[in-house]
Amino acid sequence: MLHRPIRNIQDFLLSTYFADGIRITIGVLCPSLIMAQFGMLQYGMTLSLGALCISVVDSPGPITHRRNAMLITTALLAIVSILVGLTNQSILVSGVLLVFCSFFFSMFFVYGVRAASIGTAVLLIMVLSIDDIRPWKEVLFYTLLIFLGSIWYTLLSYLVYRLRPYRLLQQTLSESIQQISEFLRAKAKFYKENTDYEKNYAELLQLQVHVHEKQDEVRELLFKTREIIRDGTPESRFLLLVFVDTVDLFEQVMSTYYNYKELHLQFDSSGILRRYERLINQIASSLENVAFALKSGGTPHIEKDLLRGVEKLKHRISVLEKNKNQQYNTLGLIALKNIEVNIENILGRVKTITGYFNKSEKKNLKNREIDVDRFVTKQNFDFKLFFENLTFSSSTFRHSLRVAIVMLIGFAVAKILDFDHSYWILLTILVISKPGFSLTKQRNFERIIGTVVGAFIGMGILVYIHDKNTLFVILLVCMIGSYSFQRKNYVVSVLFMTPYILVLFDFLGMGSLSIARERIYDTLIGSGIALLASYSLFPNWEHEKLKQAMTDIINANRNYFNQVTLLYFNKNDHNSTNYKVARKEVYVSTSNLASLFQRMFSEPKSKQLYIKELHQFTVLNHLLSSYIATLSLYNKEHDFLFENFEELKPVSENTIYLLNEAAENITLHKEEIRNVPLIRRKAQPDVKEDSPSAIISEQFTSIQKVAYDIFKLAEKLKI
Repeated sequence: MLHRPIRNIQDFLLSTYFADGIRITIGVLCPSLIMAQFGMLQYGMTLSLGALCISVVDSPGPITHRRNAMLITTALLAIVSILVGLTNQSILVSGVLLVFCSFFFSMFFVYGVRAASIGTAVLLIMVLSIDDIRPWKEVLFYTLLIFLGSIWYTLLSYLVYRLRPYRLLQQTLSESIQQISEFLRAKAKFYKENTDYEKNYAELLQLQVHVHEKQDEVRELLFKTREIIRDGTPESRFLLLVFVDTVDLFEQVMSTYYNYKELHLQFDSSGILRRYERLINQIASSLENVAFALKSGGTPHIEKDLLRGVEKLKHRISVLEKNKNQQYNTLGLIALKNIEVNIENILGRVKTITGYFNKSEKKNLKNREIDVDRFVTKQNFDFKLFFENLTFSSSTFRHSLRVAIVMLIGFAVAKILDFDHSYWILLTILVISKPGFSLTKQRNFERIIGTVVGAFIGMGILVYIHDKNTLFVILLVCMIGSYSFQRKNYVVSVLFMTPYILVLFDFLGMGSLSIARERIYDTLIGSGIALLASYSLFPNWEHEKLKQAMTDIINANRNYFNQVTLLYFNKNDHNSTNYKVARKEVYVSTSNLASLFQRMFSEPKSKQLYIKELHQFTVLNHLLSSYIATLSLYNKEHDFLFENFEELKPVSENTIYLLNEAAENITLHKEEIRNVPLIRRKAQPDVKEDSPSAIISEQFTSIQKVAYDIFKLAEKLKI
């Protein structure tokens, strides 16, 4: 296996991020280079500007969505370019147009992220053109060049997709598997001696958010791309099977949740927990090999050392089970066996996925019937939605109003200061302003750090390097770096962007150290205005979304539990699609709540409401979904007989009742404190603790206990 840093570099070079960077760099740079050969660099720069604006909406997703977004943006860029060009001689008219467009295009957030990027692209061309005063004939010609640059980039992006239609899906699926691998490594840390449980758990929640985001990206690409769904080629079947199995694999990984403190107290001296940690990390490495093979076109293999490790672990458990000195209790040994079985099952799924890469097997893979419409979110583009959000109760409306006011303030400040490139103030405000305070604060910090450090790097380059060929290579590297990291790491993106702009100005004969200073000043001014506004002008605080996020996760877990109980009580009514949709909703709602929880920490202390309770609530719901997943997998992976499932029905029904009451308590807070009892099954002395009946019964009881804890916590909260 390659050394990890080398593998990380290769992973990045084969990723969607680097592919985006190369495509955007080619799209933006080529028009200028070609036109410069004919002495028309100025026209080439305008063509490049059109390409740059269109690249904003060319984020990963189904090709039809990307194509449609680029064509709509092309039309809007032309319209706004003409409007700005014909009115920018009047500061008053320009200000009014800026306010209107800032509000109108910021409202595109109601239609989703891609629509929001369309609004950002249009505002970008407006900001860059607002000080560019020309005669009306030149305005029309300028607009034509913007239009042609946009069309050029759209055609380039479409051509790249057609040349390798499965490439983006392969890369995104690979990144999804990589995130599951990271999640497994985080799980392995729980088996370390003296581990920090709180820190590990926080990391686990954050990684779960990343896993969900990547899986959602894959669903969008896989289920909304007609060619992949309809063609039924070996490659499309292969990618579909790999994705479906990795989602099942993640459920398997999610199910492994135990009382790690108790395990460490009992078994640290035996050294067996270190074996678990090592094995889980080895499985994570096998998953990384699968992810890398998807991007590189290779064939992954399971290490023999991993298979031997599982056998050694089983032998070690059997030695402990003899328990000659009675130092280990039965429940602890059962937990060890369950973890080992789970590891075997996870490894079995990794083997299955690895087997799909076999070229001879690839041809014989059979398609799976999937109701794709139920696994993807459809965006409603009805105008009615726009007008329904024209109210202060809408966070998008408040954000749009704030952006309009802040852009006007920035415009006024820019005119008063009269810097040579004062549009940088508006540009900074545009890219920093986000719907929530925490996101604005984060982007603000990243922008300032990246700009200041990048400016010093850029000044160093211009002071010590004068060879034009060397400067061009640096310009190329900075462009690729900036566009490659704009979705992955914004600080690094800006760090590359600032030297790229300074070197570009030097090529245009406008380079000087004063440009770098001015860029820093403009960034600081724009950042300050945007941050103050996000705090004082109609702010959107995360605690406003708490009630919805908390009820969503309770309802999702209840529906998931409902679907799993059908496996036990009424298997004829069990529908695999309903089950998988319910499971997906658990991941979505868990991700939303975890993201909200993380963002709250960036807000002022006075706005961080119920932090302790929210943390406890998040932990309990994660525990609940883990227990439900364990119950589901136990039924699917074991052939057993349970004497009387009817005995478990009261426990199941009480669990659902508790979750319903918890959701109702959060939605409509009730003042009275109620004593809802737990349903307990009678002890059965003739049933062994490690028998299937006992394990299933204990799992139902554990789920009910967690539901009860959620119910009692919901009673205390007054949101």
